[in-house]
Amino acid sequence: MLIDKETILKFLERKRQKPPTIIIISLIDILIVLLIFMMVTTTFKQKSVLNLSLPQSRAQSSAQTETGNITISITKNEPFLHWDEVPITEAELEARLKQVAQENPDITVIVKPDKDSTTGHLVFVMDAANAVALNNIKLRTKPLRDVVE
Repeated sequence: MLIDKETILKFLERKRQKPPTIIIISLIDILIVLLIFMMVTTTFKQKSVLNLSLPQSRAQSSAQTETGNITISITKNEPFLHWDEVPITEAELEARLKQVAQENPDITVIVKPDKDSTTGHLVFVMDAANAVALNNIKLRTKPLRDVVE
């Protein structure tokens, strides 16, 4: 079988092909759906508004902030008392503790004192809780890192 020169040249001559096209419209749609999904399902950690420097302790801090617990913060500057990070007076604290004790006497009261706050405010909070029979009181501390023994 004899092949002529023209056929060989035709065969060797490459046709210029279009470069492949990438259709990105559907890719953009998928990325937008993923972005919306991530924005809707993401939960952000709420940062504490109060700048408390908790005292250190060798004991494990078992007082975890959970829903259903009362968190009372004691700061070194006025306003000294905060109910779930909302400033409160001593009279309002006593009234709220009385109301909570009537609704749920087994609720946990978590006290977060600043290490530079006065002991008087801590004693006041504990006395106010005990006065209305809220006996499940926990102090929030941060763990002592370097214990010298």
